[in-house]
Order: sequence, then structure tokens, then C-alpha cells
Amino acid sequence: MHHLHDSHPADLDRLTSAQLRERFLLPRLFRAGEQQLHYWDVDRTVVGGVVPTASAITLETPANLAAGSFCERRELGIINLGGAGSVTVGDTTHDLAPSDGLYLGRGSPTPVFASADAAHPAQFYLLSYPAHASHPSQVVRFAEIAGNALGSSATANERTIYKYFAPGLVTTCQLVMGLTIIAPGSVWNTMPPHTHLRRSEVYCYCRLAPDAVVMHFMGAPTATRHLVMRDGDAVISPSWSIHAGAGTGAYAFVWGMGGENQEFSDMDAVAMSDLT
Repeated sequence: MHHLHDSHPADLDRLTSAQLRERFLLPRLFRAGEQQLHYWDVDRTVVGGVVPTASAITLETPANLAAGSFCERRELGIINLGGAGSVTVGDTTHDLAPSDGLYLGRGSPTPVFASADAAHPAQFYLLSYPAHASHPSQVVRFAEIAGNALGSSATANERTIYKYFAPGLVTTCQLVMGLTIIAPGSVWNTMPPHTHLRRSEVYCYCRLAPDAVVMHFMGAPTATRHLVMRDGDAVISPSWSIHAGAGTGAYAFVWGMGGENQEFSDMDAVAMSDLT
């Protein structure tokens, strides 16, 4: 499992583009027949991707966790970004259609991932945080989520937010997770931007065409930097960093947070005039 360390805002001033990507970008999470896992010091975050093809894949328990099983002291959020698939947890198999989600609480048996069709495999995106209590596992069907429309075409940021794991929907310890889909003709996500000092965040960009990119903006509001993101790339966002992007074509992204609280609206808005 790849290990990413915490960083200070001043670090960004002297990083080259290659070093910036090395510190904050998690490239190509979804590789056929493989699982990719990354551990980030901040909030003890684990980010991953699992793509089973002809054979099922059992989630590994990396030595970094010093645990007997992945969920021994953790909760795990899963969203399927590919074809139809399933996640078997103990004696229970959960079938996940494209864009469906699954929450696994602390103490859950090790999940086993499978695809319904190896030619069109499932792509399971994983986000995990330490958990202080055990909560029931729960499937979330995308078709049953009431989306929240934000932005407008006039400002090129029309989008719909779909909350999967959040207070009032699914009980978790600290995980908050969902999917945002950008409307046709719009390009911006999370603009105007914000920070939230009580939580860190991870974005995973998806539904991009092979030749499309998202220019992801990060860093302190008065010293912004950018990363070029492609389909299946994820990016970590420390609490002091903005997280926003503009795409060259249609796209969506999974957002997920962990930290001091689960209040979706707990954010510190950044005025456009303050961005540099």
C-alpha cells in the first residue's frame, strides 16, 4: 500500500509539477484485475480501487494497518463506478449496479469483489477511515437517491450532488461520501471554492472521455496550484486546501470526507476576489 504523508501549505511553493503530482495525485486507481490502495496520514485515510475481471478479488489487509482484517477498526465506503458487480461480506452477497454504493461498518468481514461480466468489469472505488463504533452495513441504490441541484448554466457550474453516506441517510462514524455529476455544457465543480479546517477530503474523477481532462485546483486560496486529472485519478485535499476543477468535457466525481464532524455545510467559503 502506497503511503502519503501530511504536508504544510508552504511546501507547495517549492514543488515542481512532478513533485506536486507525487504528493497529492493518486493516478489510475482502476486497473483490470488489480486492487490499488493508498494510505494518507491525514485522518488515517485509505483510498483505493478494485477491478475484478475473470476472478474475484479479496480486499487485502496491508501491514500498515496492523490489523487482522481491513475493517477490524475501520469503516469502508464503496461506490461502483463501472459495470455491474457484487461484494460478498461473510455469508451475504450485495449486488451493485453501476453507481450503487455499499457501506461496511467496523468489524465487517473482509469483502470479496466480483464483476458480473469480465468484459465490462465493475470498478469499485473505496474510501475508509478509522471507526470508534460498529454500525450496520447498508446498500445505497443510486436510483433511489434524491439529487440536490446546485449552480447554474450562466456560471458554467450547474451540477447535481448525490449523497450516499451522510447523517440522516446512513449512520457512520465519520465517513461522508457522495457523487457529483456535472450538467452538460457546464465545466466547473465546487466553484466558488471553500476549505474546511475540521475535515480533509478526497476527490475521484470519473466518467471522463479518454481524451478529456479536468484541471483540478488546489492549495491555499492565496497561492493556488493545479493538477491535470484524467479518468480514474484521485486527489487528496488537506483541510487548508481548496478543491475545485474545470473539465474539457463531461465528467463526474466522487467526493468523500473524514474528520472532526459530518456536517456537510461546515465549510469556509472563499470569495472569488481572494483567489490568487
